[in-house]
Amino acid sequence: MKFQVNRDVFSEAVSFAVKLLPQRTTLPILSGVLIQANADGLVLSSFDYEVSSQTEIQADVEEPGTVLVSGRLLAEIAGRLPNAPVRVATEDSRISVTCGSASFTLLSMPVEEYPSIPEIGEQSGVVPADEFSAAVSQVAVAASRDDVTPVITGVQLEVRENSLSLVATDRYRVAIREIEWDGGGVASEEALTALVPARTLQEVGKTFGHSGNIAIAITSRDDRELIAFSAEKKTVTSLLIKGNFPPVRRLFPDTVDNYAVLNTAELIEATRRVALVLEREAALRYSFSQDGLVLEAIGSEQAQASEQVDAILTGDDTVVSLKPQFLLDGLSAVPSEFVRISFTKTENPNKPGPVLVTSQTSREQAGADTYRYLLQPNLLLR
Repeated sequence: MKFQVNRDVFSEAVSFAVKLLPQRTTLPILSGVLIQANADGLVLSSFDYEVSSQTEIQADVEEPGTVLVSGRLLAEIAGRLPNAPVRVATEDSRISVTCGSASFTLLSMPVEEYPSIPEIGEQSGVVPADEFSAAVSQVAVAASRDDVTPVITGVQLEVRENSLSLVATDRYRVAIREIEWDGGGVASEEALTALVPARTLQEVGKTFGHSGNIAIAITSRDDRELIAFSAEKKTVTSLLIKGNFPPVRRLFPDTVDNYAVLNTAELIEATRRVALVLEREAALRYSFSQDGLVLEAIGSEQAQASEQVDAILTGDDTVVSLKPQFLLDGLSAVPSEFVRISFTKTENPNKPGPVLVTSQTSREQAGADTYRYLLQPNLLLR
């Protein structure tokens, strides 16, 4: 195999191919990146039986061929090469990488032992890349990081008619965002769902965020359910998480009469300031009244803090205690200048229900209901 390729194009392609590979693997061969050179250019792939990445780039191929090489080492080398064309050639089990005055020799890995890259089924639908990327960043933060319960470490994708919903929960909060979905005019009789690992989805959102549209394919083959994301000659596939996602939609109230409207940035900054004195895992006390909002933190005997923020309250005075970081995660995902904090009820009048965070177009007008964040309050601090 022998080819010449643009340095920046090659470096970006290798980086993309290895981005989702695990830092450590029990099978060293799965840490490799597969390079296939043919008359059309190069195809770079990686696969660890759970996630695959594949991209096509242009190159001047003198001799076609296939080689497998350590992915992360090649990515580090490609990212530090001088500004000149990159020449790659193989001889026996060695790979030479030459660029300007720099030269590297790497050992190849046995191609015949490498697993076959998953095949992608028919396209299920298309979503706007920028909206999908924004939705992933809003929702994935609410996914659990506790591998003991794998089903809630993912983000549930749910297709209904012309919309795609992204849903995540870690038992303490739930985030939902809806975006447009173009199914190509093919209506599915059943709701299409896919439970995707949150980490994989976050990388897809970052990588394809400026790609125009993302084609999504959900397929089931040989008892392996896969989802594929494709845009601009790049494709990422992932095994879906098996199991039943909890029915969290029923936790959201149809209407809420008791709510407060605040400036989003002001509430974020006040929460960050007052939380400085808190010990880890402690909650902030939020007291809403007709006079506004008072934040209080009882950190220790050495430090306490409080701050008042303007708020327009509709309904009864309410006091809730929330973990500040959980609230900040929701507030940071609100795309509007103002935010609505709604207070749900429980059967116990002395115990507040979950707090609903939604966008607010202005002080008087509610925002589009495409992003909702439900947060369970701690027991009141007495």
